[in-house]
Amino acid sequence: MRLVSHLRRLFWPSLLLFFAAGMVIFDQAVERRVGVSLRLMGGIVCWLAAAWIGSRLFGLFADRRRRHKRPYPRLFRDLVTVLLFFAALVASAALLLDRGLLGALAGSSLILAVLGFAIRNVVADTLSGIALGIEAPYRIGDWVDIEQVTKGKVIEIGWRTTRVLTLDSTYMIMPNSQIARRRIINYSAPKPQYRAQLSLKLAQEVPVETAKALILKAVGEARLIQADPAPDVRVQELGSDSNSYAVRFWLSRFERDADCRDELLSLIDRALRQAKVPMPRMQIELARPGGKTMPPYDHEAELARIFPTPPGTARIEA
Repeated sequence: MRLVSHLRRLFWPSLLLFFAAGMVIFDQAVERRVGVSLRLMGGIVCWLAAAWIGSRLFGLFADRRRRHKRPYPRLFRDLVTVLLFFAALVASAALLLDRGLLGALAGSSLILAVLGFAIRNVVADTLSGIALGIEAPYRIGDWVDIEQVTKGKVIEIGWRTTRVLTLDSTYMIMPNSQIARRRIINYSAPKPQYRAQLSLKLAQEVPVETAKALILKAVGEARLIQADPAPDVRVQELGSDSNSYAVRFWLSRFERDADCRDELLSLIDRALRQAKVPMPRMQIELARPGGKTMPPYDHEAELARIFPTPPGTARIEA
């Protein structure tokens, strides 16, 4: 059934191509009988039919790729079709005007230059869309982070705009020229799985091995993250007041990112409280100039200046 469907899509353009080729090949015989030359018409129809069958063949190739790999965006398929028919129109114009191919290209380029200046903003968005379609930094269904613009799922890629469904379920439409100037992070390529991490700070009094074992035990109870590859904990920095740790874990899909972070932070917080791990504290040393003693009144005033008491709260006496 699939082969029959493919042949049906190629039937009419192939038939038109053979008919046009027959008009060109048997032009002299037809002219002797009818008195009219069909060579020019046959050549034009032949170019258009060739563009038609070329676009259909590329469509079949794109559909076959869709079943095995990531599909081509519709923008790229439309671009191939437009280029094929544009080449056919240029060749047809060269036949009609009885000029060479270079002359037809020069005339069409002049027309395109005038139109491009008149609609330069639209052209900028369209050319950016063509570049994005060829390079394919993202495709429909990918989760992307466009620098300083938005973060979400790509719904549609058009000639001028790209439509993204944000994490807040907001439908955002952005010009392609704006996207092309930004840094793009694709969380769905080359695979939907990717590694994320959390940053934690624990008191310096807690030994590193104890802290890592405690965090790993808490993370092992998570259900939303992937068990393989297994999560791990790495020390980022040893400080005088606190030590920094990075909790690294793997996600199956980007849309689970917020839920996974919430689950991990909740589990780690519960484990730290049950183990009575002290929270990191900031240590501030007040130096007295010249070794002089400070009167109690001045001492209290200095503490009040550095640590102001919020309204409605009572100061804790040392």
